[in-house]
Amino acid sequence: MSSREKPEFSIADFLDQGRWWRNRGLVLLNIALIIPLMSSIVNGLDSSLVNGLQILPQWKEYFGNPQGKLLGIIGSAQFLGNLGGLPFSPFVSDLFGRRAALFIGGLIMLAGVAVQSASWNVGMLIGARVTIGLGMALCSNAAPLLLIELAYPAHRGKITSVYNSCWYFGSIVSAWVCYGAYEHAGNSQWSWRIPTIVQAFLPIIQVVSIWFVPESPRWLVSKGLEGRAAQILAKYHANNGDERDPLVVFEMAQIRHAIRLEERVNQSTTYLSLFRTPGNRKRMMLIMAIAVFSQWSGNGLVSYYINLVLEGVGITDTQQKAAINGGLQIYNFFIAIGASFLIDWLGRRTLFLMSNIGMLAALYNTRGNVAAAKATIPLIFIFYLFYDIAYTPLIVTYSLEILPFRIRAKGFAVMNITIMATVAFNQFVNPWALEAIGWWYYLVYCGWLVFELVFVLWFIVETKGAFVWWHVPSPYSICTT
Repeated sequence: MSSREKPEFSIADFLDQGRWWRNRGLVLLNIALIIPLMSSIVNGLDSSLVNGLQILPQWKEYFGNPQGKLLGIIGSAQFLGNLGGLPFSPFVSDLFGRRAALFIGGLIMLAGVAVQSASWNVGMLIGARVTIGLGMALCSNAAPLLLIELAYPAHRGKITSVYNSCWYFGSIVSAWVCYGAYEHAGNSQWSWRIPTIVQAFLPIIQVVSIWFVPESPRWLVSKGLEGRAAQILAKYHANNGDERDPLVVFEMAQIRHAIRLEERVNQSTTYLSLFRTPGNRKRMMLIMAIAVFSQWSGNGLVSYYINLVLEGVGITDTQQKAAINGGLQIYNFFIAIGASFLIDWLGRRTLFLMSNIGMLAALYNTRGNVAAAKATIPLIFIFYLFYDIAYTPLIVTYSLEILPFRIRAKGFAVMNITIMATVAFNQFVNPWALEAIGWWYYLVYCGWLVFELVFVLWFIVETKGAFVWWHVPSPYSICTT
C-alpha cells in the first residue's frame, strides 16, 4: 500500500465481537424489537383465523354454512383490505415515522376486531375482515422497516428471516384458541367469538408499548433529527453509550450517505425503472415469481381451507380436525425458525431446489381417496417441511438481496402487492375449485409445481455471501447493496 492510499473500512471492523447478551444496550434493543416482531405474529393469527373457524360447527351454523364462492370471499376479505392499503402504507411510514404507522395500523385493526367479534351477519363479518386487512397493511409495512433500520448490523439478516417465520406462531395461537374454545364452549356462539376477541390481544400490546420502542435512526436523520438518531445508536449499538464510538460514527455516516443518494436517485427513479433495463427486468421477474410461488405451491389449500382438505379424505370429527390443525402450526413454526439459520450454510438456490422437489413429491402422493386418509396426514406434514425450508424464511430476504439500493423500496412494494393479489385470488378460487373438481384440483397444483421447479432450476441465482456496502451494481449483476 502506498503512503497516499487510505485504508478502507467496513462496518464489520467496528462490531462488538462479544456475546450480545453481555451487552446491556443490545439486550434492551432486542427486547424492544419484540414489539414490531409481533406484527408478523398478528398477521399469522388473523390470516389463519377463518381457517380455524371453518372447523367450528357453531360458526358455520351462525353464518349459514358458507361454501364455494361465499367462503372464498370471506377468506379473501382480509387480503383485499391489505391489498387496498399497501399503496398508501409507505407514505404513512415515511411521513409520520415507523412507530406512528404501527400505532395507527394497530388502532384500525382493533376497530376491525371489535366489529368482527360482534358480527351478526356475513356482510358485517366481511367488512370487519377488510378493515383488519387495512390496518395490517400499515403494520406489515412499518414493522420490517423498523426492525431492519434499528437492529444491530450483525443481527439484521437473521431478524429478517425470523420475522417472516413468526407468522406461524400466530397461526399456532389461532389454531389452539379455536380448539380450546370448541372444547369449552362447543355448543355456544362463544366457540367462535372468543377466538376473534383473542385476536385483539397483541395489537393492544403494540398500541400501548410502541412509544417505548426507539424510532428508526434512519427516519430521524431524514427528518433532520441527527442528534436523536446518534443518541439511539449510542445507547443500543455502542457498548459504552458514547456518541463518538467508531461504530456510531460509521453508521451515522452511512445513513447520511444513503439518504443523500436516495434524494438524488428519487428524482429520476419511478416504478417504470423496475423494468427499464435487462438486469432490473430479471430482478423483477425473480421477485414476482417467488412471490407467486410462495402462495401458489399448494400451501394455500391447507393454510386456509384445511377443513375442506380433511373432510375430503374422510376426517369429519371436529376435535380431530382442530387437533391436526393445531399440531401442524406448531410443526411449521419450528421448521421455519430452524430454516432461518440454514440460509447462510446451504445457500438460497439449494434451499429453493430442495423445497420445490420435496413439495412436488409430497403433493403428488396426496391425491387419492378416503381410504388413503391415514397416509394423507403425514404427507401434509412432509409437504410443509419442504415449503418451510425456503419459502417462509427466504421470500423477504432473497428479494432484498437482489434489489439494488436505488429501486429497493419500490421493488419490495411490488413484491408485497404481488403476494396480496395472489393470496386474494387464491382464497377465492380454492374453495370453489375444491367443490367443483375435488381431488383433481391437486393435480393442477402438481403441474404448477413442475413449472416452478423448472423456473428455479434455470433462473434462480445464488446470493449467499453477496454483500456490498452502498455499491450500486451494473444492471446485469445480482448482489446486495
